[in-house]
Amino acid sequence: MQRYFLKDDLTDYQKQTISITGENFHHMVKVMRMKVDHRVFLVTKNQQAFIAEISAINEKEVLLNWVEDDNREQELPVNVTIASGLPKGDKLDLIIQKGTELGASAFIPFSGAFSITKWDAKKAAKKVERLQKIAQEAAEQSHRTKVPMVQSLVSVKQLIELSGQYDTCLVAYEESAKVGEDQNFVKGLKNLSAGGKLLIVFGPEGGLSKEEIDAFIKNGFLPCALGPRILRTETAPLYALSAISYHFELLHK
Repeated sequence: MQRYFLKDDLTDYQKQTISITGENFHHMVKVMRMKVDHRVFLVTKNQQAFIAEISAINEKEVLLNWVEDDNREQELPVNVTIASGLPKGDKLDLIIQKGTELGASAFIPFSGAFSITKWDAKKAAKKVERLQKIAQEAAEQSHRTKVPMVQSLVSVKQLIELSGQYDTCLVAYEESAKVGEDQNFVKGLKNLSAGGKLLIVFGPEGGLSKEEIDAFIKNGFLPCALGPRILRTETAPLYALSAISYHFELLHK
């Protein structure tokens, strides 16, 4: 069944007729060609998922009624924010799409010293809007109950200022891998409990400068390796999220 995120905060959805308009209406009727009695998953703003059945379709809206709640746990037990140094081409699209599938809670693009890509300030809002749409589509596809937030572009200084909001902050650093450091990533995860907030920073293709690393470490970030191999900027976040899922979701089942 298709999954759709509702913009309205429904508090009594089990007893009311639900109206779908706008983009979701268009996708249901024009793209999926849904009819009366078809069923879909709907997700409220407070992350409650449920099955609903179409009761009527008119020119501007689809009307649905609640069938049953879907109480399966689809989210990581911890909130993971991926901070990515602006990469080249469409790599950020990939990081956000696949990172959403793997359970990330939020994404923060930042302009690093070695970032080749630069964002035009006048076009930045449109870029974030497009990336947010990628996150929503990936959340629907992977049956998330939460759409990750794509934040506006920040500088390294601003990223460090934001770090106070998190319980644990890590920065992926290839020099850590070269010297065989393989404990800080595990230590960072062990310091987190359910509901904890984790920020992980990944540099662009050229990595992070020594000055940037020093600034992160000075402000409480743990430098960490992600295994013995050097990973691409679009691969490293996905590796980290997969390891986090294993640690919190599979290892302890």
